[in-house]
Amino acid sequence: MFEHNKSFGIWLFQVLGLLGLLAFFLWLGLRPKSPTYAIVDFSVPSSNSSNSNATSLVDQGTQSQSGAVLFNLEIHNPNQDSGIYHDDISLTFYYGQDTVAVGQKTVPAFYQGKDETRQIVDCIDGNGQVWKTLLASIRNATAVMNVGLVTSIRYRTLGHKSKRHRMNLQGLIKIGSDGKILGMKKKVKLTHASKKWKQRATRS
Repeated sequence: MFEHNKSFGIWLFQVLGLLGLLAFFLWLGLRPKSPTYAIVDFSVPSSNSSNSNATSLVDQGTQSQSGAVLFNLEIHNPNQDSGIYHDDISLTFYYGQDTVAVGQKTVPAFYQGKDETRQIVDCIDGNGQVWKTLLASIRNATAVMNVGLVTSIRYRTLGHKSKRHRMNLQGLIKIGSDGKILGMKKKVKLTHASKKWKQRATRS
């Protein structure tokens, strides 16, 4: 009788162990991956002019207290089994080490389907406090802008909505003298923000 109970206990332990492993691997397979965010296009355009000898970007800046910054934000959902609900997305662009934002844009909340890529093309109105300094740096191909992204997301998996996950990301954009992303790699992937960045963004 004792041997029978012992054998049954071992069998039950093995079954429970296999079920536990199965549940673990199932959880790994269904565990959603975070969406990726990247600035794939960026431009500080000059004014539209048909004159080939049109005023330079910086010269135009000295005549104007502000201007526009164009951007293309690409958001990719890598999950084959989960959609994503994005809350309002707050994008803020900063010039260099300044804590004064060049501009800010809020992207309204939306739902993103499985394995879907969405591109958001929009613009911000530049802040006159830093605009002239920014354009002068662009002329010298030394301009660097930081971009911060803040939002919250929820995953939808098998009809179930997850809790909200906070996204606080940042990226560094080096700008050439043409007002566009500098270098061969024309894509700036946003990564998790550092503690220092979060504190600076809060102050601004």
